[in-house]
Amino acid sequence: MIKLENISKQFGEHLVLDDVSATFERGKTNLIIGQSGSGKTVLMKICTGLYEPDKGIVTFDERQFSNTKEKNKINIRKEMGVLFQGGALFDSMSVEQNVMFPLDMFTNMTYEEKLERVNFCLNRVNLSGINNLRTSELSGGMMKRVAIARAISNSPKYLFCDEPNSGLDPQTSELIDDLISEITHEFNMTTIINTHDINSVLKIGQTISFINKGKLWWSGDNRSVLESDNKELNTFLFSTELTKRVKTN
Repeated sequence: MIKLENISKQFGEHLVLDDVSATFERGKTNLIIGQSGSGKTVLMKICTGLYEPDKGIVTFDERQFSNTKEKNKINIRKEMGVLFQGGALFDSMSVEQNVMFPLDMFTNMTYEEKLERVNFCLNRVNLSGINNLRTSELSGGMMKRVAIARAISNSPKYLFCDEPNSGLDPQTSELIDDLISEITHEFNMTTIINTHDINSVLKIGQTISFINKGKLWWSGDNRSVLESDNKELNTFLFSTELTKRVKTN
């Protein structure tokens, strides 16, 4: 579980986050949603330690992460997996080398042990046997799945996904949603997903935090999100003709 208590962050004169408190539960897909510029990306960067909050506390399973000793942060960072928006795979490395990279960085495993883990992770994302391919040989969906394999290679307790469906077609996006949801429950991870994708919200949003103008504007789940009378949330969710039809039906 990751807990945020009264988080505020300011850049110059601009208050990006204003007294945000939220709880992200273990074994669930926890979504952060909001318009561009709402503060959700900054919130995720605070969760991963890329930014320090000006005020407030971030804890991982009751261990303080924000504004604490670097040694404490390193120990928690070793328990994180991150899926970057563009995948962020290394062009100069093979698929196998990309997935093995966190194991090279953070473990003392033998090569044979690392290879066994790499093969397990690639098999888990349905990409067995592509170890020697280069990223230039992969489709967009395959790149995202390799990035997921890398993110889980070090058996993380906490998985952060930044716009995992960005640039993907609807069918592939649904496959990525299913995969993230499955591995979250299978490995009992605390998964936080930063997304604009309404399909993801409705399909896998077990907890949803709607950030608006730097504040936590609404929280709930995918069962209650369509029934909310929150004006700002509804404006965000039902901004297209397709989603307006969902609302009216």
